[in-house]
Amino acid sequence: MVLCPVRPPRRTRTSNEATGATRSSAFMFPYFIMLIFCGIPLFFMELSFGQFASQGCLGVWRISPMFKGVGYGMMVVSTYIGIYYNVVICIAFYYFFSSMTPVLPWAYCSNPWNSPDCAGVLDASNITNGSRPPALPGNLSHALNHTLQRTSPSEEYWRLYVLKLSDDIGNFGEVRLPLLGCLGVSWVVVFLCLIRGVKSSGKVVYFTATFPYVVLTILFIRGVTLEGAFTGIMYYLTPQWDKILEAKVWGDAASQIFYSLGCAWGGLITMASYNKFHNNCYRDSVIISITNCATSVYAGFVIFSILGFMASHLGVDVSRVADHGPGLAFVAYPEALTLLPISPLWSLLFFFMLILLGLGTQFCLLETLVTAIVDEVGNEWILQKKTYVTLGVAVAGFLLGIPLTSQAGIYWLLLMDNYAASFSLVVISCIMCVSIMYIYGHHNYFQDIQMMLGFPPPLFFQICWRFVSPAIIFFILIFTVIQYQPITYNHYQYPGWAVAIGFLMALSSVICIPLYALYQLCRTDGDTLLQRLKNATKPSRDWGPALLEHRTGRYALTIPPSPEDGLEVQPLHPDKAQIPTVGSNGSSRLQDSRI
Repeated sequence: MVLCPVRPPRRTRTSNEATGATRSSAFMFPYFIMLIFCGIPLFFMELSFGQFASQGCLGVWRISPMFKGVGYGMMVVSTYIGIYYNVVICIAFYYFFSSMTPVLPWAYCSNPWNSPDCAGVLDASNITNGSRPPALPGNLSHALNHTLQRTSPSEEYWRLYVLKLSDDIGNFGEVRLPLLGCLGVSWVVVFLCLIRGVKSSGKVVYFTATFPYVVLTILFIRGVTLEGAFTGIMYYLTPQWDKILEAKVWGDAASQIFYSLGCAWGGLITMASYNKFHNNCYRDSVIISITNCATSVYAGFVIFSILGFMASHLGVDVSRVADHGPGLAFVAYPEALTLLPISPLWSLLFFFMLILLGLGTQFCLLETLVTAIVDEVGNEWILQKKTYVTLGVAVAGFLLGIPLTSQAGIYWLLLMDNYAASFSLVVISCIMCVSIMYIYGHHNYFQDIQMMLGFPPPLFFQICWRFVSPAIIFFILIFTVIQYQPITYNHYQYPGWAVAIGFLMALSSVICIPLYALYQLCRTDGDTLLQRLKNATKPSRDWGPALLEHRTGRYALTIPPSPEDGLEVQPLHPDKAQIPTVGSNGSSRLQDSRI
């Protein structure tokens, strides 16, 4: 999750992991503003939240039980993303396997699926025996004029062969069996890497998180040595200040930060719960956030050096070949790769990098859901059979992803991407920030962090948590709603019923918050509504550090703990992984080691 480059606005995260950095610096400015005042502070808040309580996205809400719906909202968001994100990975798998040929199948227009309108870059070059005169006269000029309105072979390969795209979101057509098979491969890989929980995924992530840097560097070195690379990089860096006042740009920047850093998914809280109690999560949050966004910028140089070469080869402006969303990851960039010597090799490296980065994110999503389910149920059987829970979630994700491999699948994937995990992320994060700072109390939370780290959060973070971050998120949300535009895919306009489904998906995560709050109010003791409200928002008795040795100060126990206290004792080292612990339901259980 920490390697997600800058995401294109309101488009699928298909290309996020290595090709999302397709923006001018008019986007970079709000991107870095959002990083400083929202991204890093909220990243630190979620890490410290999960690490202090050693609980997943549901268990941490012992801090204020009435807001446990925020945790359920995070689970809903992670479910939606987990379903369609693995479909993106399966498409990358498909392209990876398709690249194992002497000639890439999307290089020319001589394939059975190509239409008469297809005009390939290499086909145009062949007209003049591979050379392009400076003035572009004659047949090549005519060919390139045609390519400005052409249907490229990579686009037709994507639309007519890989997807066999239908004409409407309601026309599912057939399930694309090659994609279905790759989807099965994706889920099998994810399950096998998580079969032992974080103990197995942690080792895999060492590779999936570091090797993409090797691939990026290889592609960068190759890209900057190509003709026209400098033009592409300058296009990437040139400001477009006329767009800086558009609320949509700021909303896109916020959405990118939340998606890139993983805020409000529940994954940060879940993974932080496996940290040692005194781990310096403040240092981690700053390093990871900056490294993530630096990688985003670095990926932009890699992408636009290649696109600049492609624009130079065609003799057109870079804006004509730059794309975003699935068009960049599976159309524009693959087409650019066909222009490189030994193009199948570069294609294999590119899609292998996409697969690795996608799997790293998917590990976190699945572990978030599994941990939340196991911690919530909490009985002895489910704790000992966590592998079966992981298998069940993986099978459910595969079954729910099957419609996305149909001929209308890309329409539904984009719908889920644009609505299920967009503005709901900022709403959830804003409510989480307000509930901790103003319901639990900022003084209490600052003292918790000081007890855990040995020092209080810096003044900058205190101000951001209390005032700046919630205010920025709120105003961006308002202006985004005001400037809302219905979703489209190329020239296809989504029907009203599909947009309505999109809004329902978005509300399905946010609605968890008020619904659970009402439920908690109804079941909380109290003679008056105000008394019930106070009892429902105050921390539960078992809120605090998981281990007795860390429960000092106001968390110190005056009497020995009993099962009725609901105190969950969790080992922090692998050699303690099999020590029985007491769950929230009072039953003895075995807990995964906290690493």
